[in-house]
Amino acid sequence: MTYATVMVSLALDQSNEARLQVAGELAERFEAAIVGVAAAQFTPPLYFTDGAEAQRLIEEGEASVKRRLAGLEAQFRAATKNRGGHVEWRSALDFPARFALAQARCADIVVSGGQSPAFSDAFALASPRDLVMQVGRPLLVVPDRVNWLDLRSVLVAWKDTAEARRAVADSLPMLRKARDVTIVEIPEQGDDRSSVMAGVADVAAWLARHGITATARVSEAARNEPAAVQLEKVAGDVGAGLIVAGAYGHSRFRELILGGVTQYLVTQSTRCVLLSH
Repeated sequence: MTYATVMVSLALDQSNEARLQVAGELAERFEAAIVGVAAAQFTPPLYFTDGAEAQRLIEEGEASVKRRLAGLEAQFRAATKNRGGHVEWRSALDFPARFALAQARCADIVVSGGQSPAFSDAFALASPRDLVMQVGRPLLVVPDRVNWLDLRSVLVAWKDTAEARRAVADSLPMLRKARDVTIVEIPEQGDDRSSVMAGVADVAAWLARHGITATARVSEAARNEPAAVQLEKVAGDVGAGLIVAGAYGHSRFRELILGGVTQYLVTQSTRCVLLSH
């Protein structure tokens, strides 16, 4: 397994440098094609006017959005001109999340920015919150402060679920390039520690059969300490530059409510995170 096509989702009114840098690195490391995508909708005015005036405002607004999308294309092409391989740009006057989700069919992995405000503008931004549960591809969330894909130490946040199994499988190309891989599970209250350790050891053995040496670890549970806090401590201990995890939600409605650890992973601002659902 490899990544043959890397897709990077760009946003208006946000920094795109970090995600472009990491997406370009991925394309180089795996000799992959790179596809840049962006979309935005003109936000209609919050007042009513007559037909001719309304049409003028709409046309001016859409022209402004097109100019800004053209600016993003120029930024994308400048960032990828020396990366080699196939480079492609796709944009539209559309809701950003809807457009990105549709274009993800052409990609093996999707790169998104790490800034995820509590109330994002659906007309201008496809945030990780919008993408993670529906994209159908591994999503690599890149914080704005990151300037390279650090694979010296990778932390796999294990939980014996379909989502976590998919995340580990989706991350195999990166794990093969990592120097150190640690698999950790955060036990829940009442879990038998020996059984948890046996499960994590199984994952390490599975990775070994794929040529990846990994250290199995079970977190020392602290009373009343959230799993996200424990995970952050382990990530700090091993110096993780990348966290791999399954993505979970509490709701099946279109506006999904993310689980606690997933919520943390799409909003923390220090490490890249690969999420699969």
